[in-house]
Amino acid sequence: MAYTAVHKYARISARKVRPLADLIRGKHADEALDLLKYQPQRGARLIEKVLKSALGNAEDRRAPSVSDLVVVDARVDGGPMFKRIRPRARGMAFMIKRRMAHIHVSVDTVSK
Repeated sequence: MAYTAVHKYARISARKVRPLADLIRGKHADEALDLLKYQPQRGARLIEKVLKSALGNAEDRRAPSVSDLVVVDARVDGGPMFKRIRPRARGMAFMIKRRMAHIHVSVDTVSK
């Protein structure tokens, strides 16, 4: 049984967080936490919180062995955008899109 956690409407672009999700996918949960701890990006803090939440969910639902959990799914989807208009020269306007992301992390036991 997979244990999941989701951070919806994270105020960061999904494009900035996806490489970090690719970094931890398929790794043991404790190894993934160690990797994320030393990454300098702000998105690493967000994924780290979601991963800790997924581990907490596993512990709360009495997973057989929390130490053997593996990150089976780590994905970042695009969320809604705040759209703003910035005035430009000659009466034109440029659209500014402040993007959001939905971060999903699932952990599960290793099947041997």
